[in-house]
Amino acid sequence: MEELEVKSSTHEYKIMIGEGIRYTLHQYIPKKYSSILIITDDKVAKLHLDAVKESLANEKVYESIIPAGEQSKSIDVFYRLHTDAIQYGLDRKSLVVALGGGVVGDLAGFVAATYMRGIDFIQVPTTILAHDSSVGGKVAINHEFGKNMIGNFYSPVAVIYDVETLSTLSDREIRSGYAEIIKEALISDETTFEQLMNLRLNEISNDELKEQLSFGIKVKAKIVEEDEKESGVRKYLNLGHTLGHAIEAELSYGRLTHGEAVAIGLLFALYVSNKEFKADLPLESLLTWFKYNDYPLNISDCKVEKLVETMKSDKKATNKKIQMVLLEEIGKPTVKDLDDEVIDSYLQSFMEKVIK
Repeated sequence: MEELEVKSSTHEYKIMIGEGIRYTLHQYIPKKYSSILIITDDKVAKLHLDAVKESLANEKVYESIIPAGEQSKSIDVFYRLHTDAIQYGLDRKSLVVALGGGVVGDLAGFVAATYMRGIDFIQVPTTILAHDSSVGGKVAINHEFGKNMIGNFYSPVAVIYDVETLSTLSDREIRSGYAEIIKEALISDETTFEQLMNLRLNEISNDELKEQLSFGIKVKAKIVEEDEKESGVRKYLNLGHTLGHAIEAELSYGRLTHGEAVAIGLLFALYVSNKEFKADLPLESLLTWFKYNDYPLNISDCKVEKLVETMKSDKKATNKKIQMVLLEEIGKPTVKDLDDEVIDSYLQSFMEKVIK
């Protein structure tokens, strides 16, 4: 088992990465709690809930199961989970366990952050994508006008990552997760990016997967420690997300996974970077890799003007200017404010020439 440590502004917490550790979850819970609420979705519950409950057999354990999918990151589901917590009698010495992917982690973490002004929670990720979202303490729900617009910075007390749970992932979930790993390589390490470009996602070994997950978590943890609340370098983790989030919102959350939308956003970020900095970033190589691994890249249902408006309402926007993370070269990210007209022009040509 691999063990990493992250220092947040309020406390240090450990990230455990191993095989089968969901069966011994009680060993990694940092202290005794009065009760535990496991929040999971209906797909993950069928696969892993019983094992986690059995690992906590000596505790007072409750469960809340939500529908799988991005639509559950809503104010209604958030409120319902608070109702569950109150009816179960959770107090300030209770614990929330987020068992699932990024949706469950974001939602359950925000419930923990706001219940009785904040109780402890742990992340138990079950997707590749959640290697990114489970670390760093960003918790949130969506608003119809934007993704993750209602939320907080609230770090878990532990992240317990059982990579055995990844064996049940669909091809779509694997694609989604690897978009974030590619993002982490683009902002930090050209060698790893080139290695990833040689992967076929349906042929990844367990050892390769663990190595790449560990790489991604270390990149995220290092940046989060340096800039927990996104006043500086943490913004670099948003590479590909400005357009990605807009696509998700315009397609009503669910038609594309988060990672599939981010994949298109990464291509756009490289396209704009090459234009803005006269750079020579590997746009064609990445496009070929996405196609080779069956990423859905068609967003013809999205209107450019609507995407631009949604990008302007993104929480990273300043003074209604669109703020994009770009690359001067691989491993050298930067942030640039761009006018509507510039983004509009780039989007038009990107959709006509790159992902046509």
